[in-house]
Amino acid sequence: MILTEQQLQKSTDYLISKGFNAPEIGIVLGTGLGQLVNFIEDPIIAHYNQIPFFPLATVEFHSGKLIYGTITGKKTVVMQGRFHLYEGYDYTDVTYPIRIMHKLGIQRLFVSNAAGAINLSYKKGDIMLIEDHINLQGGSPLTFGNVAEFGDRFVDMSEPYDLEMRKKISLIAKRENINLQKGVYVAVIGPQLETKAEYRMLKIMGADAVGMSTVPEVIVANHLRLPVVAVSVLTDECDPDNLKAVDIQEIIKIAGEAEPKMIKLFNELIKEL
Repeated sequence: MILTEQQLQKSTDYLISKGFNAPEIGIVLGTGLGQLVNFIEDPIIAHYNQIPFFPLATVEFHSGKLIYGTITGKKTVVMQGRFHLYEGYDYTDVTYPIRIMHKLGIQRLFVSNAAGAINLSYKKGDIMLIEDHINLQGGSPLTFGNVAEFGDRFVDMSEPYDLEMRKKISLIAKRENINLQKGVYVAVIGPQLETKAEYRMLKIMGADAVGMSTVPEVIVANHLRLPVVAVSVLTDECDPDNLKAVDIQEIIKIAGEAEPKMIKLFNELIKEL
């Protein structure tokens, strides 16, 4: 997919015509993390297949719609169902919704995902605030010819996750008695899960959690100078010495059970911004 300003404008104009009016916050919901939409007041829904130039979600547990409304007093647009490289999309497809939310006017981006715990002191059901990441997806969403039309080609990534929002979410977790882990997220392509040897390698590299998303969206947010905060819901423990076969339905179940903690963190953060 080649990115043009005309494509972005057509997608944005469609959403504005549906009533997506100047949202302040954008939220990307990860695998098994869809219940936050129940907190949206006066929701307006745009299905991906109706939005010009939008990719289509192909994963059965990603529902494929943008939802606009109010959460704790702030206009918000929520992406329920994200895109992944393992679905056959390229980086432009995967990050297209971030550029659209930015054009709609969001000032901050919240990202969530389900991830495996590499750090064995972290457990299933924990929430991890992402402080840094490692990109092992083999590419970048900024490698297209006219990238400079949309922002600096050489984007600084010394602090990709906004410090102010990280501090706020840490204080919220303490106040709400939520055990918030902190660490490094590593993004791989997938969709196969990792071997024992790969888990050992990721641990040596300094990863605390592993997943198949988030990093492309965060790179593009930084390209757009859009402050971003991200959390992982840890759904399995990646112990190479005691590795058990992973059932995707169990991952979704654990994500759902841990989701109320993530929703609390996001709702309280929205209030404080």
